Amino acid sequence: MKIKNNVKAWRWQSHWMWLGLIALCLTQCKKEEGEKQDVGYDPSKPVVVTDFSPKEAGYGSDLVIYGENFGNDPSKIKVTVGGQIAKVIKVSGNNVYCIVPMKAYDGDIEVSVLDDNNQELTQVEAKERLTYVKKYLVSTFLGTYYEVGSNYKEKEGSFEDCGAFKGILWFTFDPRNHDRLYFSGDKNNARLIDFERRYVSIFKTDMAQVSMINWRIDGNQDMIVSENQASDTKYGNYIFSRSSNFLQKEPIPVYARSVNGSMVHPQNGELYYSKYYTAEVRRYDFVTKEDKLAFTAPDTRVSLYMVVHPSGDYAYLIANQKHYIMRTDYDREKKIFKVPYTVCGVSGSADYVDGVGTAARLSKPVQGVFVKNPEYEKSGEDDLYDFYFCDAENHAIRILTPQGRVSTFAGRGNNGTSGYANGDLRKQARFNLPQAITYDEERKCFYIGEAGNWVIRKIAKED
Repeated sequence: MKIKNNVKAWRWQSHWMWLGLIALCLTQCKKEEGEKQDVGYDPSKPVVVTDFSPKEAGYGSDLVIYGENFGNDPSKIKVTVGGQIAKVIKVSGNNVYCIVPMKAYDGDIEVSVLDDNNQELTQVEAKERLTYVKKYLVSTFLGTYYEVGSNYKEKEGSFEDCGAFKGILWFTFDPRNHDRLYFSGDKNNARLIDFERRYVSIFKTDMAQVSMINWRIDGNQDMIVSENQASDTKYGNYIFSRSSNFLQKEPIPVYARSVNGSMVHPQNGELYYSKYYTAEVRRYDFVTKEDKLAFTAPDTRVSLYMVVHPSGDYAYLIANQKHYIMRTDYDREKKIFKVPYTVCGVSGSADYVDGVGTAARLSKPVQGVFVKNPEYEKSGEDDLYDFYFCDAENHAIRILTPQGRVSTFAGRGNNGTSGYANGDLRKQARFNLPQAITYDEERKCFYIGEAGNWVIRKIAKED
């Protein structure tokens, strides 16, 4: 029995010795193969491009070019895609790793080997072309970004020289002139962006704190400006007449303290406005002059921003300091909005989580905008609109679907949170306290107003 055990042990030792020798040989072969792949460029041999992957890609995507004799020094390799210079990340003998550049529309891929003076030694082109996919990108549309805040300048001027914008809160297009975009600035000046003249001017209201700008749907479609003022015996909403070029105003004769949010029903035209301290949402009828309570929201001392759906069937109520969004449905028979209910987020629970309904988490959401989703129309959905909103303290633009799913559309690039960076929506772009958002139907792009960076960003497909 002892002899048998010794034989068995010897067999196991031999077995492990052979496995070790095989592993050593494989490691050495792999090492030699790697050394062979990583040798430098050989000028006596041609540079060859055999393939690349992926075949379809857009700006910021990884691109691998396969071939021979690329060398091993990234600084000695130049890659262009569609005539645009690509950033080379790594060169490993037969592979070049790079990033697809912006606007590489033509898709032709060229690889050049350079000498120590960055002069071209040789160049080769891929037989196939990359199919370039245009992507939505973040860029800076208006304003000067000041790295040092004390350098801030507020001024009127052309698109190229208009200073910066503090406190951007709410965007609204003039319904009769889509070349005129207004925004409220909270405790700072409201502004007018004139696309036709390419000029930004101060919109004078003589109010200390403009919260909202809306529009009547009848007559001249006059402007409605809401003021967040601190007295129970002062008016909170004013009409600026179009006939005076919005220079003259008359109060809506109802006292209203701390009006943060307001909206106008798109078919029936009544005004709704929220009151910070009491959580009341009141309804004002321009025809009968009646002002009455529509409903009371669950939380007091909250800025309750309101955005009505284009159909008028419902509106979203954005509870800023409580970090959630409610929905209020419209009673068409009684012509009034009803008591709201939560659609996403949880009252008092600030966080950053994509999810459905109360599983999602927000942090100080502000303005949102309904944008039609063509896919919903194709599939015959009842509600054709997604809701894009600024999640300010998450420094992101989020999407809320009709089914209550919250996802992140843009921001928090490079696994970060706040900042100032343009580029790919998720990989690169960063915002700092985005508050205002609107969608430009004519130009097919979003504008984002940032309270932290004091500029207006743009989200659009590459031109």
